[in-house]
Amino acid sequence: MPIITNLRPGCPKGTGRNEEHRVTIRDARPLTGQLSVDKEGFVLLHHETAVTNFYDEEEIASVYYPECERVMKEATGASRVVAFDHIVRNAAMAAIEGSQIKLPAKRVHNDYTAWSSPQRVRDLMGDEAEELLKHRFAIINLWRPIRGPLLESPLTLCDAQSLAEENLIASDLKYPDRTGETYSITYNPSQRYYYFPEMRADEAVLIRCFDSALQGPRRFSAHTGFDDPNSPADAPPRESIEVRTLVFSRREADGPPSPASLRSAPSPSLRERDGAHRVNAMGRVRDSGRRGAAPATARR
Repeated sequence: MPIITNLRPGCPKGTGRNEEHRVTIRDARPLTGQLSVDKEGFVLLHHETAVTNFYDEEEIASVYYPECERVMKEATGASRVVAFDHIVRNAAMAAIEGSQIKLPAKRVHNDYTAWSSPQRVRDLMGDEAEELLKHRFAIINLWRPIRGPLLESPLTLCDAQSLAEENLIASDLKYPDRTGETYSITYNPSQRYYYFPEMRADEAVLIRCFDSALQGPRRFSAHTGFDDPNSPADAPPRESIEVRTLVFSRREADGPPSPASLRSAPSPSLRERDGAHRVNAMGRVRDSGRRGAAPATARR
């Protein structure tokens, strides 16, 4: 399987090789009111934040994490939400020696797998974990620009309904203290990619990485930053923050769906909210090709 080793923040080292494929990346703004985290795996929200400095770790933990938990509760109807991790990305700041800021990710991936999702609950929730895992849970990210409009390295999202089992490649993610697992995504002409052009700082995208209640590839989704040929030459570097949350329901779990049998099935709804308005474009997706190849990377 592909392996990504985090030597230091912003500098992952991957095994294998990439292949590029040209794809259409569609404007999702006209579809905003129709999108669902259950079906497509992502929605756009309007959200004003009280955070004044997204580069201040203390403010993120004390102000932004609680905000994200409230947003996620309202958007999904969850009984409990735990924000547990975040990534700030800015190419200019990532180049500074010792910076904890990362480059925009340019590989098509999903942050969690059928194995690493419940494992994350066990890692984080201690003695409560096994009881929580008897109920429905999801891992949903809240992604937003720090400054807008976002013109460089926008985020593209793959419609979860267009993912197939054979395109989900489990990949080790090596940290100094633990090993995680993500999905690298291989190319399939049936995949449908979307983005929200010129996202503002008061907009956020919810990305459903995993849902224990769903069957099939639809339990997962895929996303990446991409190189937009329409970006102005003087566009400022993309600044963004992504917070990961555990989203718990009181509803009993449907039983662990088999990761090997990834067929779509009807699912209960996580409620979605709506967002805003606006173009279409062609893009390139780097395909990780086969097992043992490098993680997929998308480019426009």
